[in-house]
Amino acid sequence: MKEEQIVKNTATFVRRRLEGEGTGHDWWHAYRVWKMSLAIAKKEGNADLFVVQLGALLHDIADWKFTGGDESVGPRIATEFLKKQKVNDKKIAQVRYIIENVSFKGAGVKSKMKSKEGMIVQDADRLDALGAIGIARTLAYSGYKQREIYNPRIKPEMHNTFAQYKQSKSTAINHFYEKLLLLKKLMNTKTGKDLAQERDAFMREYLNRFYDEWNGKR
Repeated sequence: MKEEQIVKNTATFVRRRLEGEGTGHDWWHAYRVWKMSLAIAKKEGNADLFVVQLGALLHDIADWKFTGGDESVGPRIATEFLKKQKVNDKKIAQVRYIIENVSFKGAGVKSKMKSKEGMIVQDADRLDALGAIGIARTLAYSGYKQREIYNPRIKPEMHNTFAQYKQSKSTAINHFYEKLLLLKKLMNTKTGKDLAQERDAFMREYLNRFYDEWNGKR
């Protein structure tokens, strides 16, 4: 089967599984990460576009946040699907590596991502957590988790392990400090770093406005 057809089949597979999901980890998130990954890869060069596209499409096929914290579900589902598509073992391993390492795991946990393709997908995924879309996704997920929007008595935590990060029950606004505002400095590629600047600035502007309204200044 040609690579182009496999990518189309993968997009259909992901769309059918994630369409209509309401926490911000839906088909359209996967779609945006897919398209942004392609754009970054073409600017950066020297990346396997087939692996980039498969990794981007499948990166959230079964996020640990929705599998009881089990990180193995997503890679397993992706592997089973790609084998049915007759993708060779080497490329499946590359895609699986991306899925296993793409997620942010806490402020004090260093990313293990080493492949060029993985760094590109990781940057695209992180860009979708920033800016206007990032704000919307944060609020959607926080509502799903029944978390408060803001509570001045609850302070942000800089989690030193993935286990701590998984167990976090912080507020939506704290999530900006525990993850989102850290992402600009964690981008892997020059393209990702450039794109993150404006999105990060927009979130900081939003937070300033939020606090002004919270304190009755506007």
